[in-house]
Amino acid sequence: MRRISDLLGIELNVVSAKERLVAVSGGAVAILLLCLIIDACVGLGRAPALVASMGASAVLLFAVPHGQLSQPWPVVGGHVLSALVGVTCARWIPHPALASAAAVGLSIGAMHQLKCIHPPGGATALTAVLGGSAIYELGFGYVLCPVLANAVVMVGVAIVFNAGFKWRRYPAALNRRLPTDDRSEPGHEDVIAALKAMDLFIDVDEGDLLRLSEAIRSRVQQEMVDRNLSSRVAASRERAA
Repeated sequence: MRRISDLLGIELNVVSAKERLVAVSGGAVAILLLCLIIDACVGLGRAPALVASMGASAVLLFAVPHGQLSQPWPVVGGHVLSALVGVTCARWIPHPALASAAAVGLSIGAMHQLKCIHPPGGATALTAVLGGSAIYELGFGYVLCPVLANAVVMVGVAIVFNAGFKWRRYPAALNRRLPTDDRSEPGHEDVIAALKAMDLFIDVDEGDLLRLSEAIRSRVQQEMVDRNLSSRVAASRERAA
């Protein structure tokens, strides 16, 4: 069963019911506020006023607030950059399928290059191409409103909402520990070297990686202490017998 689970990519998720409820509430509150703000400003009935990919951003911002893909620059930069690429492709590539492929592919490359990978950005780019006449008529105005406006609201809500829970800090930099000179502890250079060796993008904040490393090391050390203690107790009982 473990092998099948690994092949299917079933995630290792051991968070509590409380944390799941917070994620659910955060996503719902964010979209509700986004809709209310848009309705007050321009009217929710305007089709281009709300970008559907913000629903995907809500999943990252409130279910994985410490993830690298969820941080302010990836959210805002990823959406805006993808929107810019998408509008450009829609304007200059007449064939919808080719324009769609170019918009998503180039968006991925641009986000990689500018260190703002945000998966919902791919949907934002695709919307610029296939979103219909209302989106097309906005032209490059689509980049500023609704995309930039939506992204800024989402990040603002995430900052305020997550501040209410002590185990959540957004942006994740607020949750990072101070540097240490103890070389028995992993540091920034160690994280960078390990990531370069793996040559993969890992969606985990550096601070969480370091804390995870410490927690694993502490657990292993405690298990060694417990085993040694059990061995000594067993040996003492054998000598007493």
